[in-house]
Amino acid sequence: MNVRAIAQGGVIAALYIVLTALFAPISFGEVQLRISEALTLLPVLSPVSIPGLFVGCFLSNLLFGQPWQDVVFGSLATLFAAVLTYRLRRNVWLAAAMPVLVNGVVIGLMLSVLYQLPAFATMLTVALGEAVVCFVLGVPMIRLLRARFGDRLPGSA
Repeated sequence: MNVRAIAQGGVIAALYIVLTALFAPISFGEVQLRISEALTLLPVLSPVSIPGLFVGCFLSNLLFGQPWQDVVFGSLATLFAAVLTYRLRRNVWLAAAMPVLVNGVVIGLMLSVLYQLPAFATMLTVALGEAVVCFVLGVPMIRLLRARFGDRLPGSA
Protein backbone atom coordinates (compact mmCIF):
# COMPACT_ATOMS: atom_id res chain seq x y z
CA MET A 1 0.00 0.00 0.00
CA ASN A 2 1.29 3.42 -0.90
CA VAL A 3 0.75 6.74 0.87
CA ARG A 4 -2.14 7.63 -1.44
CA ALA A 5 -3.97 4.39 -0.61
CA ILE A 6 -3.46 4.93 3.12
CA ALA A 7 -4.74 8.50 2.81
CA GLN A 8 -7.80 7.34 0.87
CA GLY A 9 -8.51 4.72 3.50
CA GLY A 10 -8.22 7.39 6.19
CA VAL A 11 -10.65 9.66 4.37
CA ILE A 12 -13.13 6.80 3.97
CA ALA A 13 -12.79 5.91 7.67
CA ALA A 14 -13.36 9.55 8.65
CA LEU A 15 -16.38 9.83 6.35
CA TYR A 16 -17.83 6.64 7.84
CA ILE A 17 -17.41 8.04 11.36
CA VAL A 18 -18.90 11.43 10.46
CA LEU A 19 -21.94 9.86 8.78
CA THR A 20 -22.46 7.56 11.76
CA ALA A 21 -22.22 10.53 14.12
CA LEU A 22 -24.60 12.70 12.09
CA PHE A 23 -27.22 9.98 12.08
CA ALA A 24 -26.37 8.47 15.50
CA PRO A 25 -29.97 8.11 16.71
CA ILE A 26 -30.77 5.68 13.88
CA SER A 27 -27.30 4.11 13.55
CA PHE A 28 -27.52 1.70 16.48
CA GLY A 29 -29.90 -0.85 17.97
CA GLU A 30 -31.95 -3.78 16.73
CA VAL A 31 -33.76 -1.52 14.26
CA GLN A 32 -31.07 0.57 12.62
CA LEU A 33 -30.50 2.56 9.50
CA ARG A 34 -26.77 3.25 9.53
CA ILE A 35 -26.37 5.69 6.63
CA SER A 36 -22.58 5.24 6.71
CA GLU A 37 -23.11 1.65 5.54
CA ALA A 38 -23.80 3.00 2.03
CA LEU A 39 -20.02 3.37 1.88
CA THR A 40 -19.67 -0.43 2.09
CA LEU A 41 -20.20 -0.45 -1.67
CA LEU A 42 -16.98 1.51 -2.31
CA PRO A 43 -14.98 -1.73 -2.73
CA VAL A 44 -16.84 -2.08 -6.05
CA LEU A 45 -14.59 0.77 -7.22
CA SER A 46 -11.41 0.21 -5.25
CA PRO A 47 -9.95 -2.29 -2.78
CA VAL A 48 -8.23 0.55 -0.88
CA SER A 49 -11.63 1.34 0.65
CA ILE A 50 -11.72 -1.99 2.52
CA PRO A 51 -9.37 -1.10 5.41
CA GLY A 52 -10.95 2.36 5.65
CA LEU A 53 -14.40 0.82 6.09
CA PHE A 54 -13.09 -1.55 8.76
CA VAL A 55 -11.35 1.23 10.70
CA GLY A 56 -14.34 3.57 10.32
CA CYS A 57 -16.76 0.96 11.65
CA PHE A 58 -14.41 -0.04 14.48
CA LEU A 59 -13.90 3.55 15.61
CA SER A 60 -17.59 4.43 15.25
CA ASN A 61 -18.61 1.52 17.44
CA LEU A 62 -15.85 2.29 19.94
CA LEU A 63 -16.47 6.06 20.08
CA PHE A 64 -20.22 5.66 20.49
CA GLY A 65 -19.85 3.29 23.43
CA GLN A 66 -21.15 0.14 21.84
CA PRO A 67 -20.65 -3.18 23.67
CA TRP A 68 -17.31 -4.83 23.02
CA GLN A 69 -19.09 -7.53 21.02
CA ASP A 70 -20.31 -4.90 18.54
CA VAL A 71 -16.90 -3.26 18.38
CA VAL A 72 -15.27 -6.60 17.53
CA PHE A 73 -17.91 -8.56 15.59
CA GLY A 74 -19.56 -5.55 13.95
CA SER A 75 -16.21 -4.36 12.63
CA LEU A 76 -15.24 -7.84 11.44
CA ALA A 77 -18.64 -8.18 9.74
CA THR A 78 -18.00 -4.93 7.87
CA LEU A 79 -14.52 -6.15 6.88
CA PHE A 80 -15.86 -9.49 5.63
CA ALA A 81 -18.73 -7.80 3.76
CA ALA A 82 -16.30 -5.33 2.16
CA VAL A 83 -14.06 -8.16 0.93
CA LEU A 84 -17.07 -10.00 -0.52
CA THR A 85 -18.31 -6.77 -2.10
CA TYR A 86 -14.93 -6.33 -3.78
CA ARG A 87 -14.92 -9.93 -5.05
CA LEU A 88 -18.40 -9.50 -6.55
CA ARG A 89 -17.73 -5.98 -7.90
CA ARG A 90 -18.66 -6.85 -11.49
CA ASN A 91 -22.34 -6.96 -10.48
CA VAL A 92 -23.21 -3.99 -8.27
CA TRP A 93 -26.55 -5.51 -7.18
CA LEU A 94 -24.93 -8.75 -6.06
CA ALA A 95 -22.09 -6.81 -4.43
CA ALA A 96 -24.65 -4.68 -2.55
CA ALA A 97 -26.29 -7.82 -1.20
CA MET A 98 -23.11 -8.82 0.66
CA PRO A 99 -23.29 -6.18 3.44
CA VAL A 100 -27.01 -6.90 3.76
CA LEU A 101 -26.49 -10.63 4.25
CA VAL A 102 -23.35 -10.48 6.38
CA ASN A 103 -24.59 -7.73 8.71
CA GLY A 104 -28.07 -9.20 8.87
CA VAL A 105 -26.68 -12.49 10.16
CA VAL A 106 -23.73 -11.31 12.27
CA ILE A 107 -25.22 -8.15 13.79
CA GLY A 108 -28.67 -9.71 14.07
CA LEU A 109 -27.32 -12.72 15.99
CA MET A 110 -25.08 -10.55 18.15
CA LEU A 111 -27.97 -8.24 19.11
CA SER A 112 -30.17 -11.27 19.73
CA VAL A 113 -27.66 -12.71 22.19
CA LEU A 114 -26.82 -9.38 23.85
CA TYR A 115 -30.39 -8.24 24.39
CA GLN A 116 -32.27 -11.57 24.48
CA LEU A 117 -34.23 -10.73 21.32
CA PRO A 118 -35.71 -13.24 18.86
CA ALA A 119 -32.87 -14.14 16.49
CA PHE A 120 -34.79 -14.34 13.23
CA ALA A 121 -36.68 -11.08 13.79
CA THR A 122 -33.50 -9.25 14.78
CA MET A 123 -31.59 -10.58 11.77
CA LEU A 124 -34.48 -9.52 9.56
CA THR A 125 -34.70 -5.97 10.93
CA VAL A 126 -30.93 -5.45 10.65
CA ALA A 127 -30.92 -6.85 7.11
CA LEU A 128 -33.87 -4.66 6.09
CA GLY A 129 -32.18 -1.50 7.39
CA GLU A 130 -28.97 -2.50 5.64
CA ALA A 131 -30.87 -3.23 2.41
CA VAL A 132 -32.44 0.22 2.41
CA VAL A 133 -29.07 1.88 2.88
CA CYS A 134 -27.16 -0.30 0.39
CA PHE A 135 -29.74 -0.46 -2.39
CA VAL A 136 -31.39 2.96 -2.06
CA LEU A 137 -28.25 4.99 -1.23
CA GLY A 138 -25.23 2.81 -2.01
CA VAL A 139 -26.08 1.60 -5.52
CA PRO A 140 -26.97 5.11 -6.79
CA MET A 141 -23.77 6.41 -5.14
CA ILE A 142 -21.71 3.83 -7.06
CA ARG A 143 -23.51 4.65 -10.31
CA LEU A 144 -22.86 8.36 -9.79
CA LEU A 145 -19.20 7.78 -8.98
CA ARG A 146 -18.83 5.48 -12.00
CA ALA A 147 -20.43 8.09 -14.28
CA ARG A 148 -18.02 10.70 -12.95
CA PHE A 149 -14.81 8.69 -12.47
CA GLY A 150 -15.21 5.37 -14.29
CA ASP A 151 -14.55 2.08 -12.53
CA ARG A 152 -11.95 3.43 -10.08
CA LEU A 153 -12.13 5.87 -7.22
CA PRO A 154 -10.22 9.07 -7.99
CA GLY A 155 -6.57 8.60 -7.16
CA SER A 156 -6.78 4.78 -7.01
CA ALA A 157 -3.89 2.88 -8.45
